[in-house]
Amino acid sequence: MIRPPTAAQRRLIEAADPVTGRLTGTQAQLAALVKRGLAFRHPRPPHDHFLTPAGHRIRETPAGEPAPGAPAAAESGVFAARVGGEEAEDAGSARMREVHSAWQGLLELRRMTNPGGATDRPCGWERTHLVRAAALALEAAGHRPATGDQGSGYRVRATPQPEAIAVHEPDLTALRACAATLEQAGWQVSEHTEPRTRERYVLASPRRV
Repeated sequence: MIRPPTAAQRRLIEAADPVTGRLTGTQAQLAALVKRGLAFRHPRPPHDHFLTPAGHRIRETPAGEPAPGAPAAAESGVFAARVGGEEAEDAGSARMREVHSAWQGLLELRRMTNPGGATDRPCGWERTHLVRAAALALEAAGHRPATGDQGSGYRVRATPQPEAIAVHEPDLTALRACAATLEQAGWQVSEHTEPRTRERYVLASPRRV
């Protein structure tokens, strides 16, 4: 579970620019937020610090409450979308707002870290968190993840191939809709058939240009 920020760290987060998420503070304070996965240092001068998707979520969470989705967060502390196979959880309007906020934060991360501020292709964070990044794109677009051992719904899984994930969905129409969503989000996609089971699935990798 994500450790909640200290009171001082929360004040920095709440004082961040409401649009860009740009942070101000001492180098030690900013470095502490980076270590927790709540901020990142821009690679280009003047090397300002900005909130990550997890940092944006902290800002929208009332003080004293755990960040929504924290138990399912990745080890990096960044927001974890549902990859499929989790136990049944609330899928109401609150969850939709959380996912929307995380997706907007990720688009901002793309803008701040991709050359030329491009938001139409994945950024460095997504390339090191392939499964979570693809799942966030799918969940933000309204696709339904599989629940537990339930057959219907998408499942995003790692593959032996570098920079590639697999999306499984028993409904072929839904599978192809997932592929279209990932393509629109800047991923290269291709449809394949598993030789043994004849199951159709999609391979996707982040587009570079």
